[in-house]
Amino acid sequence: MAFESLSQFFAMGGHGLYVWLSYGVGLVVLIINWKLPGLRRRQVVREISQRIRRENAQEGRS
Repeated sequence: MAFESLSQFFAMGGHGLYVWLSYGVGLVVLIINWKLPGLRRRQVVREISQRIRRENAQEGRS
């Protein structure tokens, strides 16, 4: 193994803060890219269904 202890592994030879922050930021970006399309899709479906209901209600009054 390249590191003699777990604390040395996390310290990464003095570069641990940069390394682990980079991993954290990368993980956050991946999660956002995974979740946002689904959230946006739900919003669009909701808007379309509301528009259809409004149009159907207007046709019923005409």
